[in-house]
This record gives sequence, structure tokens and C-alpha cells, in this order.
Amino acid sequence: MNAPAELHATRWLNVDRPLTLAELRGRVVAVEVFQMLCPGCVMHGLPQAQRLAQAFDPGDVAVIGLHSVFEHHAANGPETLAAFLHEWRIRFPVAMDAPGPGPLPRTMAAWGLQGTPSLVLIDRKGHMRARHFGQVADIALGAEVMALIAEDRP
Repeated sequence: MNAPAELHATRWLNVDRPLTLAELRGRVVAVEVFQMLCPGCVMHGLPQAQRLAQAFDPGDVAVIGLHSVFEHHAANGPETLAAFLHEWRIRFPVAMDAPGPGPLPRTMAAWGLQGTPSLVLIDRKGHMRARHFGQVADIALGAEVMALIAEDRP
């Protein structure tokens, strides 16, 4: 797969400044694409992203969230998201996806994602290597991330 489009974020939470995919090169990047009102995201996607962040050295794997809202817009504002992240103890950086010209947010549309939860894996060179929609088994994801870590550093 090719390099994904840069994140189109309107705001970042859990970081002091906005992040870019370019500055994360040299690490494997796991992007958990979610909506806080999505049951699959809350029950599976976000807990799995938290386990990834805890299991791997941050020098090897950067875990970030992308809050991509395509429904219930009024209930998914920045203050509500900040409270949600605090209550669920989600500490990794989270970007709020910018609205798109169509029904999907900009990054979600640019990356060709089907919905939430989605997990995108980007290799050390900045190439999108996987797009998973729905649940991914922890052991399969761990093996996939380990294979990307083992690849040559740029």
C-alpha cells in the first residue's frame, strides 16, 4: 500500500501539540479510528489500542486515536470527547478528524475506510500496510505489529 494521506485533524487531545505522520516515521504507527458512541469501538477497538500502547515500546510503536464522526455530530464535540477519554483512561494522543465535503470525515474518506472501529497500521517508512474494519484478534494483531517492527528501519 502507499503512504496514507496526512491526518486532517481539527484538534488534538492528550498531547501538547499536533502530531503528523511524517514526524512518526521510523516507528510503526497504529491508528485506532473510532467514534465514542460506537459500541464496537468502546468494547473492542479502544481497549485493544490501549493494550497495544502498553505492550510495545513507544520507540517502536506509536499508538494514536482518530475520532472520526459520521453520525450523531451534536453529541460528539471536543468537550464530550475529552471527558470520555478521561473517564475511560485513554492516554494516547487522539486527533479529531475534520469534517469532509461528503458524509465521511476527511481522513476517513482519504484513507478509504468503511466505518468504525477501524485499525490502520503504518510501517516505519510511512506506508499504510493494513486497514482492518471491525474486530481483529489480539494475537493476530500482535504478530502483524511484530513483523512490522522487525523490518529494517529507514
